[in-house]
Amino acid sequence: MQLTVAIIGAANGLKGDVKLDVRTDDPERRLAVGTTLETDPADMGPVTITARREYKGTQYVRFAEYADRTGAESLRGVKLVIESDEDEAEEDAWFPHELKGLEVLDPEGYELGIVVGLEPMPAQDLLVVREPDGIITRVPFVKEIVTEVDLEDNCVIIDAPPGLFSPDELVISEETEGR
Repeated sequence: MQLTVAIIGAANGLKGDVKLDVRTDDPERRLAVGTTLETDPADMGPVTITARREYKGTQYVRFAEYADRTGAESLRGVKLVIESDEDEAEEDAWFPHELKGLEVLDPEGYELGIVVGLEPMPAQDLLVVREPDGIITRVPFVKEIVTEVDLEDNCVIIDAPPGLFSPDELVISEETEGR
């Protein structure tokens, strides 16, 4: 199975540098100079990284096969992919395909919904959950909220703050009731 390491963005400069939307938690290893990566669509690659830099938290690379701005512009939207080696995964790391379809439960075991996807974001990923009423809720994928992922039991335990999921009842106090 192929996993996306990064998605190529806009060209930067005249020498063929491109901005990357990084999708790996190990860019130093996956995007090292000299690394050759497959592409999706496949006819745009493979590509070999000849230069890499970071500027204000954004990764930029240059490829041997696209050494000018015109070539680099043709790469916009192309995915850099690798063949997955699921044996090398970290203990508390999951692939998006493993999470999709898991039942979402609160700590008491009540159903909150089903995982329908994972959205990578700059600060942390968001677990996309379809609630029983069809509403889509995005849950920050952090240990404090997503307390357990159990692939064997096909579930995710979410200790959600009040109001994150739609059926949460609002507590109306006597003070706010008259407003």
